[in-house]
Amino acid sequence: MTKIRVALIEDHDLTRVGIRTALLQKKDEIEVVGEAANAIEGMKMLKLLQPDIAIIDIGLPDKDGIELTREVKSVDSGEELATKVLILTLRDNKEAVLAAFAAGADSYCMKDIKFDNLLEAVRVTYNGNAWIDPAIARIVLQQAQQNPHNPELVSSDTKLPANSPDYMDEREVIDPYTLTERELEVLQLIVEGCSNAVIAERLYITVGTVKTHVRNILNKLCADDRTQAAVRALRSGLVG
Repeated sequence: MTKIRVALIEDHDLTRVGIRTALLQKKDEIEVVGEAANAIEGMKMLKLLQPDIAIIDIGLPDKDGIELTREVKSVDSGEELATKVLILTLRDNKEAVLAAFAAGADSYCMKDIKFDNLLEAVRVTYNGNAWIDPAIARIVLQQAQQNPHNPELVSSDTKLPANSPDYMDEREVIDPYTLTERELEVLQLIVEGCSNAVIAERLYITVGTVKTHVRNILNKLCADDRTQAAVRALRSGLVG
């Protein structure tokens, strides 16, 4: 079996070690080929090891992770790497999100992401698709909608991954009556990036009930995962 070769560039030791030991090294399909705590060492490592995916933190001490992403994806240097970039960050503001994609990031995850979701993000990114955290899907979608005739461009210098889920020229039309009132409430919280536990707490229901609602929502929206469901819900106007 071909393994997914992953490199970690993260200055916070606990976070870096946690991702490596608690998640990546426990999966036979993944091989952690290297680690770095800053951008300079990280770039050297990427050039040397040529991993499939680099998980890069935005807040590196010597250079912004977005600038590092730009270097990794740069064609001007003549050293363009085939490595895909998965941004991992606490920053969910519009400027950081769009700057990351403008720099060429393939996927974008928040640091409070569950390990299972991070693993899924790695797999999706490796397969050539974009994984966008539901918490920031609204930002990406709004920018894409501003350029309906060219969904790859959100501004003159900001490119979104062409294979991101559901960036289509036409707005999706989904009958709001397809979902129950409770399912719409759960969907709204999914779009806001809430976990099942948080949804259960806010709606005063059990986690098991939340999981049932989520499963029904995915089926009704023909979505493969929560991220795709969030994007489709926003595109169709099911939630605001």
